[in-house]
Amino acid sequence: MTPAERYARAKARQGSPEVERFRARQEFDLDPFQRDACASLEAGNSVLVAAPTGAGKTIVAEFAVHLALRDPRAKVFYTTPMKALSNQKYSELAAEHGAAQVGLLTGDSNINSGARVVVMTTEVLRNMLYADSALLTDLAFVVMDEVHYLADRFRGAVWEEVIIHLPPAVRLVSLSATVSNAEEFGDWLQAVRGHTEVIVSEERPVPLEQHVLVRGKLHDLFDGTADSTALRVNPELVRLASSGGRAPYPRQHPGRDRYRRSSGGGFRDRGGDRIGRPELIKILESQELLPAIFFIFSRIGCDSAVKQVVGSGIRLTEKWERDEIRAIVEERTRPIPDPDLSVLGYWEWLDGLQRGVAAHHAGMLPAFKEIVEELFQRKLLKAVFATETLALGVNMPARTVVLEKLEKFNGEARVPITPGEYTQLTGRAGRRGIDTQGHAVIQWAAGLDPQAVASLASRRTYPLNSSFRPTYNMAVNLIEQFGRERTREILESSFAQFQADRAVVDLARRVRKQEEALRGYAEAMTCHLGDFPEYSKLRRELSDLERKNARSEGRGGKRGSEIGGESRGVRDRRQRQIADLRRRMKQHPCHSCNDREAHSRWAERWWRLKRENDQLSSQIRGRTGAVSVVFDRISDLLLDLGYLEHTDGVWGATAPGRALRRIYGERDLLVAECLRRGAWAGLDAPALAALASSLVFEPRREERDIQDRDLPRGPFRAAKEATETIWAELSIMEEDRRLPSSGPLSHGLSLATYRWAQGASLDAVLRDADLAAGDFIRWMKQAVDLLDQLSLVADGELGRTARHAIDGIRRGIVAYSGVA
Repeated sequence: MTPAERYARAKARQGSPEVERFRARQEFDLDPFQRDACASLEAGNSVLVAAPTGAGKTIVAEFAVHLALRDPRAKVFYTTPMKALSNQKYSELAAEHGAAQVGLLTGDSNINSGARVVVMTTEVLRNMLYADSALLTDLAFVVMDEVHYLADRFRGAVWEEVIIHLPPAVRLVSLSATVSNAEEFGDWLQAVRGHTEVIVSEERPVPLEQHVLVRGKLHDLFDGTADSTALRVNPELVRLASSGGRAPYPRQHPGRDRYRRSSGGGFRDRGGDRIGRPELIKILESQELLPAIFFIFSRIGCDSAVKQVVGSGIRLTEKWERDEIRAIVEERTRPIPDPDLSVLGYWEWLDGLQRGVAAHHAGMLPAFKEIVEELFQRKLLKAVFATETLALGVNMPARTVVLEKLEKFNGEARVPITPGEYTQLTGRAGRRGIDTQGHAVIQWAAGLDPQAVASLASRRTYPLNSSFRPTYNMAVNLIEQFGRERTREILESSFAQFQADRAVVDLARRVRKQEEALRGYAEAMTCHLGDFPEYSKLRRELSDLERKNARSEGRGGKRGSEIGGESRGVRDRRQRQIADLRRRMKQHPCHSCNDREAHSRWAERWWRLKRENDQLSSQIRGRTGAVSVVFDRISDLLLDLGYLEHTDGVWGATAPGRALRRIYGERDLLVAECLRRGAWAGLDAPALAALASSLVFEPRREERDIQDRDLPRGPFRAAKEATETIWAELSIMEEDRRLPSSGPLSHGLSLATYRWAQGASLDAVLRDADLAAGDFIRWMKQAVDLLDQLSLVADGELGRTARHAIDGIRRGIVAYSGVA
């Protein structure tokens, strides 16, 4: 270290004493971006930290916790996008600071909510802000982990609501994946939160080596020759691509069949490019590249991969590891009855774990997923086959990440993964303090383009775009607190409007430049004989009609009284128009100008640019105030329905509106309207539970037609019909006001929910639901969330029924699964 560097570091220590205290307690020294962010927090600023997965962004959040606990009263809320992450972060903070100092609020869990440090999902904090919760007193910091979730089209608006409505004194610690517009997002945070420092790091703490696996051999993606001055694609891969990947196979016994059985079952073509998963695991093991996460964009694919590997006889663990795995699994699954374990495929799952192999996806029992995460973190699992949900924040770094394909099904079609998704997935490769390098392995497939892969791998960023839109619940909450005009101002401060306004600035700049060009074109076509724009307009109209005439004649011969599919009357009328335009054009003074054709060329350019400029101006008009326009439509609908009132110029919530304030979700208005009209009166607890599942359930694929026999009997069916009638009425109102409507109700889970709430066995209910255990639990927890809202909002008997319905659902695996 030079004397100048030593002096700069000593000066930094003097200016940030808390950073130095914090730093002294860390296992690793702080990276420059971590020091800068922590120093900015100590100086009294908010921060936005954008850095790659695994770079250590959460150190900045932990420093905010450190600062809060140094103050006698200050509190910090740590928000995450998922309950699983909240649970994990709660455990980490409780271990660090003691259980008495840390709380957890996720909707499922309410632990020590008055603690100095409280971990919660972002929705919980949004609800606290709208309710003006007493827990907000003395709040000094809010950490928004994975803040790039703001772009999520279903839940992203919650992040913006929180950022806008937090008290001004609260400092924000926003942690994001690397995004290409971090400065733009930071500018918005600065506008709504006060001074915010944007700190961007592109460096991974563990360098990433990237490979392509072709027929059992790992090729570096990028050229690693000593004389290469920049990243370029490995020429060997380019050669393989040009030859269709047909690298010669080592010659074996002559006369052998060109097909042989792969170790994973089935036959593999020697002329093919892919190898079986068991063989791939052996290759990685031989090159000390385990543990590895294999990303497969399908739950069924993950489960099949585990079966394939286990079926090959692979065993990746020592005896002491198998003993430890079994002890951990038996301890964690002790509360689950043996019949349920059997239904869940426990013994097959345990066999895979003891071999060092597991799947990880949303269809698994949450308790099983948690065990997989714990075993992987303890280095007891060597190969995990996971869907991309694993890349979203769960702490499971590996030495190697394997991508079997570079495309996935998005619900409608197979699409290539984006550079952002590639970065997020490969971000799991490389364990800080353990690995000197992380490794990404891409399996060769026919048609793979190494240049495209290199482009995907080298682009580290993707844009963060707002998904914010006003909702009924949001509108009535804000109007009740701030009135309509102030609410409009608040909504116009959203990131959505900020981005729209920025786009308007760019569009307006283009309009101004093009207006200068239009003036130049107008000057160039000026004619001393008359109004050339008027003359050129006649020429354009004539040209358009003549083109239409030519197309009509080209479409075919006569058919009775029609010519080319057109009536004779239409054709005759057009001919008369053409003759009239020709006459008027010849009579125009400019027609006799010697420079007529030169003027016409400038006029054509003027018209084309004028049309483009008019379109840009229309875009500007559409974007300006886009958010507040939607809000006005929503508030007008709520006024018509009686959820809002407008008296003597003052807007406020009515009694039904105050109920709507406490109903959150995609179908907030439908739920409120059903309550108001008494559509669910007389339902018993299982029937209300079934109806709640219909309101939250979204089938993964096209739902089969639900027959009457697939629905609960009795009052449920009348309540279902009443609910669907109200939904149809609201949809018409929304369509009339150009507002988005929620889709029809899905009843595919109704019977299973009804039977579960009645006490049916897990085996019977999962057969009814035709769902994986993890999916069933997730939907049951969402139904419980809705029923919990009903228990607080609904009057009398319905509120009591909702509480009984919660008790009926929250049992068995739903009760002891802490993660949703």
